[in-house]
Amino acid sequence: MDETLDGVIIGSGHNSLACAVHLAAKGWKVGVFERAAIPGGAVKTGEYTLPGYRHDWAAMNLSLFAGSGFCKEYGDELGRHGLEFVAASNCFSSVFPDGSWLGVSNDMETTAGRIETLSPQDAKVWRDLSAKFPATADPLIGLLGSPAKKRAFAYIFFKEWRKTGAAGVLDLGRFLLSSPRDWLNETFVSPKVRALLAAWGMHLDFAPDIAGGALFPYLEGMANQAFGMVLGRGGAETAIKAMTATLEAKGGSLTCNAEVSRILVENGQAKGIELANGSKIFARKAVIANVAPKNLLKLTGRTGNQRYDTGLEKSAHAPGTMMIHLALDSLPDWKAGEELKTFAYVHLAPDLNQMARTYAQAQAGLLPDEPIIVCGQPTAIDPSRAPDGKHVLWLQVRMAPGDIRGDAAGQITATDWAEAGEPFAERALDILERYAPGTRSKILGRHIVTPAMLEADNPNLVGGDQICGSHHLTQHFMFRPVRGFADGSTPVGNLFHTGAAVWPGAGTGAGPGYLLAQKLAG
Repeated sequence: MDETLDGVIIGSGHNSLACAVHLAAKGWKVGVFERAAIPGGAVKTGEYTLPGYRHDWAAMNLSLFAGSGFCKEYGDELGRHGLEFVAASNCFSSVFPDGSWLGVSNDMETTAGRIETLSPQDAKVWRDLSAKFPATADPLIGLLGSPAKKRAFAYIFFKEWRKTGAAGVLDLGRFLLSSPRDWLNETFVSPKVRALLAAWGMHLDFAPDIAGGALFPYLEGMANQAFGMVLGRGGAETAIKAMTATLEAKGGSLTCNAEVSRILVENGQAKGIELANGSKIFARKAVIANVAPKNLLKLTGRTGNQRYDTGLEKSAHAPGTMMIHLALDSLPDWKAGEELKTFAYVHLAPDLNQMARTYAQAQAGLLPDEPIIVCGQPTAIDPSRAPDGKHVLWLQVRMAPGDIRGDAAGQITATDWAEAGEPFAERALDILERYAPGTRSKILGRHIVTPAMLEADNPNLVGGDQICGSHHLTQHFMFRPVRGFADGSTPVGNLFHTGAAVWPGAGTGAGPGYLLAQKLAG
């Protein structure tokens, strides 16, 4: 049955819901339409292994959401609708082949003390960086929270010029262009301190030698030191459930099992959407698509703007990710130390050279011989996710090619994920077993999600790319997704683009959706 709304939103990821909540708060009649049976996109939680074991499908860390502008404005309402966080004071760590480990806790002297055993010089640097973090981070956080407008970006740099002069602005620009290796080599002496922070770059498609990647290891390291980390109580879906309930309380709606087959465009204006069942929903003010760049063209056809259309078609995606969900009898017995059982994340990423090699192999279409393992231990922070005394493990295997051309180790002959998934997962579990012997014997249930399965579940995750497009400099800031359209606008009137494919990009901070809603409704 056809209907007419003020705003129609395609996809129900956290950016869509943040956008919808704000528009509804401003008086818009908003409807969100989702092809899947449940909302959330990559932010969802389910019992993928055994009953009573709750696993986050992709996103686990909600720190960016908790600190977002959207959450600051609507946090009280979200809390009334069930949003709950659990704080992690022991945030992230790395284990190393020599049996040692290093971790960041939100007590500065605890972290600095660990670093001091490796390098007194690095410990002093860590203390200095921590002390200067509020002032140093101000322009960076301001930049990442600003609309993608030349004037907004210029104002950030103007403020920095007034505060630190031309030299400060040049230093800021140089830092924004630096690779993780550049910044880490300049800043720290210990290879282990460098590896501890560099692992965060791999979360966002920034291998050690990719220009523009220094920002993320710095911000993750300092923000976790200053504020700690938060997870969602019971799973990351607490954010999705709370946003959905808040939206409905404001008169908006969410419809699942409603696949959009096309966006209705007449005379260069978006008029609404057509669902796979033939129903049409018309929009008075805006059609908003939270989709991967290539998928936006599939829904609209050619827009008539050749540069824009070509930009979407050629949008580059990051290498994929494999997820392994484990139900465990108990937490891994980390060879490096019992204290590791208290950390939200344990990275199995021993040095910058290995990270660079792994990334290059995946980019070449090869299954890496030693992938990076991001080991999430959510039940160490939130025991409610598993039966009493039991645990879940959340493993991201990075990086993995979307299309397999071969195996860097020369052992896996399959080139499709249906056959290569199991042996590649075993390779990852072998690595985990090396650092935590006996973990396999603790497994009560497991669920492997290949890059192909991630895309099948959510077409935005092209080739298993969990960040909906590379964040390299040619596809970030004013160029995300295409120069001139980083604010969510498109060449089609009343059609807008949001989600991780649009500035400020991936993460749970809901920036793209919230900024777009502010642009549309104030």
